[in-house]
Amino acid sequence: MCTSIISNRKKTIVGWNLDILDMEYRVRPDKLGVYIEINDPKEGWMPLFGANSRGDFVGMPTCWPFDKRSDPAGGENHIILLDIDLLLMKKTLKEIKETAEKGRVCSVPGITFMSSLSDADGNLLQIVPGQGCMYFQKPKFKVMTNFSPYKMDSETHPWMGWDRYQKAAAMLEAANDDFDVTDCFAILKEVSQTVCPTVVSMVYDVSERTVYWCENRNWDQLEKFDLLQK
Repeated sequence: MCTSIISNRKKTIVGWNLDILDMEYRVRPDKLGVYIEINDPKEGWMPLFGANSRGDFVGMPTCWPFDKRSDPAGGENHIILLDIDLLLMKKTLKEIKETAEKGRVCSVPGITFMSSLSDADGNLLQIVPGQGCMYFQKPKFKVMTNFSPYKMDSETHPWMGWDRYQKAAAMLEAANDDFDVTDCFAILKEVSQTVCPTVVSMVYDVSERTVYWCENRNWDQLEKFDLLQK
């Protein structure tokens, strides 16, 4: 499942709820970033979501319903590799954008992963493998849940998160110019899940290069990591 939000007001604030079931994960702070890693049976611990010290953030919601156009056909750019390249600062958002615009992007066979990628300036790139990409230059706010922004609610699925999308968008629309970390966590709490549980809620204060997170919806037990620390 998952919910990704960005707000560009006095500050650029990015929020992310990771909703997963039966997957081993960990949050690993490092001087170069705070990574949410998934333990893959073949690849080991993979940094798939989170923030880096350059100001980028990577979210990767699953798209419901699955669209077979995202299946690999040979020679495409893989969305997971693109996300990791941005998160580990091997490429910039501009380079990821150029790659996504020039060539087809694929996902894992049978699963349509999407990307919500942002940079230090608050610019946003949304990628839906097999369907395309959308670039927004410092939008006031954007939300991505688990449906394709190309299809919106024209196709339905119990886990598409249309209700989460509408709720988060309404809260962001009504937010003040001083929208901050606490406000972002309030939205993440409102759209958090229990059936496919929210295991990590993360907020990135991009201006301050500070990452906050909690696990398993323990909203009063926030961790904090400063990516500008000496």
